[in-house]
Amino acid sequence: MANDGLMCWNCGRPTGIQGKVMRSDSCVDCLADLRCCRGCRHFDPTRRFQCRENIEAPIANKEKNNFCDFFQMRDVVKRPGGISSQRDSKEDRKKKFDDLFKD
Repeated sequence: MANDGLMCWNCGRPTGIQGKVMRSDSCVDCLADLRCCRGCRHFDPTRRFQCRENIEAPIANKEKNNFCDFFQMRDVVKRPGGISSQRDSKEDRKKKFDDLFKD
């Protein structure tokens, strides 16, 4: 399987982008903004401001480009039915497990 670059957080299709995601980048198939909260590995709907990082204020539109300093493109994998999801590292899974038992 060829490396087609990063996958779109919205449609799960290859973007062709290798490396850094620019603020102006969008998916060629669904036109979703790529440098946004929904495309970031720190996006977590269960956290304060829906972010795993300690951000100062919420970002109103999670699907639009923004200037967040914490942005890191998340890895997605294509699932049956066209749904894409985050692929967590072993360390991320362990941290989530440990967080379940915090006081």
